[in-house]
Amino acid sequence: MKNFPRIGSAAELMELIDEIGFLPLLDSGVYGFSAEEIVDEDCRYVVFSDGGWDWPLWKWKGQIVTEMPCFYGKFFNKKAGFISKEWWPDFCNYRRGKFPHPSLDSIEGSILDTLRTTGSLITRELRAACGFNRKGMRSKFDGYITKLEMATYIVTEDFVYPLDKRGKEYGWGWSLLNTPESLYGKEACKCECSAEASFKRLVSQFEKILPDATEKQILKLIG
Repeated sequence: MKNFPRIGSAAELMELIDEIGFLPLLDSGVYGFSAEEIVDEDCRYVVFSDGGWDWPLWKWKGQIVTEMPCFYGKFFNKKAGFISKEWWPDFCNYRRGKFPHPSLDSIEGSILDTLRTTGSLITRELRAACGFNRKGMRSKFDGYITKLEMATYIVTEDFVYPLDKRGKEYGWGWSLLNTPESLYGKEACKCECSAEASFKRLVSQFEKILPDATEKQILKLIG
């Protein structure tokens, strides 16, 4: 594995994402290749004696996505992570070649059409707008969202947190979902080469940043 620098701030993490192009948030299946593993100790998850918690890395996500900007979603074997704007066209080109745009009469197509029509929504709002309100349907809907994220049709625009009585944010927050085209325009997703050529470029980049990873591990990340 490439020796990644220890990260102590959102700005440093942005620089690294921009440099290497891809970075899972949590365990990726490749030792050391995640934001969680390379941040300083005081940026990791900690639980206090009163039951409270702090996790600077978790709080950086929104800042990174909006300020960098970059793409965030469940891209790596259904696990969340960041992809830089430089590498997004190739990643998008390959994944959409593998997972063609869903038809409008499919559930995934209906979800996408709803999101494009309404604009950005947090997951529970999108779920309600799509009629997934009955008991036991939440996990099914989340599964469809994950498929659409893996296929690069949906990304996280930002994170929304509830406010307490003092106006302070609390909790884990909700993903504000959108399409990459709505966020950055169609050009951000356009790639002039074939899906096969993009795949080769992706493999080359992952081999560069993860020289000790196995072929199986790299192919699992690329999807």
